[in-house]
Amino acid sequence: MNTTSDVILDRMMALHPKVIDLVLDRVWRLLDALGNPQDDLPPVIHLAGTNGKGSTQAMIRAGLEASGKRVHAYTSPHLARFHERIRLAGELITEQHLTEVLDECYAANGGETITYFEITTCAALLAMARTPADFTLLETGLGGRLDATNVVAKPALTIITPISMDHEQFLGDTLAKIAGEKAGILKRGVPCVVGPQPDAVLEVIEARAQALGCPLLAHGQQWHVSEERGRLVYQDETGLLDLPMPALAGAHQVQNAGAALAALRHLKAGEAAYEGAMTDVTWPARMQRLRSGPLVDQAGRAKLWLDGGHNPAAGEALADYLSKLPGRKVHLICGMLNTKDARGFLRPLATQAESLTAVSIPGEANTLPAEETARLAAESGHRAFQADGLGAALAAILEAEPDARVLICGSLYLAGNVLRDHA
Repeated sequence: MNTTSDVILDRMMALHPKVIDLVLDRVWRLLDALGNPQDDLPPVIHLAGTNGKGSTQAMIRAGLEASGKRVHAYTSPHLARFHERIRLAGELITEQHLTEVLDECYAANGGETITYFEITTCAALLAMARTPADFTLLETGLGGRLDATNVVAKPALTIITPISMDHEQFLGDTLAKIAGEKAGILKRGVPCVVGPQPDAVLEVIEARAQALGCPLLAHGQQWHVSEERGRLVYQDETGLLDLPMPALAGAHQVQNAGAALAALRHLKAGEAAYEGAMTDVTWPARMQRLRSGPLVDQAGRAKLWLDGGHNPAAGEALADYLSKLPGRKVHLICGMLNTKDARGFLRPLATQAESLTAVSIPGEANTLPAEETARLAAESGHRAFQADGLGAALAAILEAEPDARVLICGSLYLAGNVLRDHA
């Protein structure tokens, strides 16, 4: 059943003919009409990057909260409900509060053209500015320079997680161009934590940082992180940390943990924060084991996992993780958007999966049809099939292999469908 906020969100979708239109003029206009709430936020940590933004933000939030801090957090997209995008002092925004700020923003906008992401970002900033907290974590939606979150004049810290090819139609067709857009979050004199980057990306970030006088805390230079004997070892100029491995699965989470720890060390968050960032972190649809719901009931002896990664770097990270799992054969259920590099995502997974069953993403206008995903998977080296939905795909896999390890993957939108309707 639709809530009041759902009705307002649907109304907001009609305010601009495009889903994505990277210009900040509309955001500045609305923020000005709202009294410029972006100027009243608790100290802001602003994150951009292609991969790992959400996981890194989640680790920072877990660490700060473990040290007793109240933390706002803004992320996108949501998986099951819009409310997931906005955390106020540690709690998801309530339905009443969300409805109030959405209504206020809709009225203040006065029927002018503005995208869904822009107006909902303004609503998040308004809610955060009015709620006491110690820190604000802002994750860019896409890019950085022209992202609707890039409106804070002097954040406490910026973070750029690993950059790879994605959203080329909006950000540019080379790593250097994409890096230029992501580096647009750098602000004069504000330190920036930089995760592992290709040389072409790091050169762009370093040039931008030099022009703005931004101190860099870069992986491989100012900080190092690795796994040693089942522990996470982090080192920077202030010393060494020997910590538990992050609770989020996958070798790629080590580098995300390093960026989070570099941020927490810069903030002088303390030992409880460093430990909490590793042990208390949760982030749905990042190699998440599904433990309840209709699909799990249907699975019987099989094990179900869920991941929302959708670009070539995510495919490589997933393949690496799957290569280290013992025992059961892996079967994929995959649904993707037609805006993503499906071949790039699917190719590295071909050596780790026994089969791939393609599905269309329910209710998603930009879904890649199941038959197209199956065709691309076959071209990428998979034993590829297609099914009419998740239940049918799972049934086909179980008929061939009742003890399978099944990974549902390919899109955050598919992951959201699983968590909303099947968990």
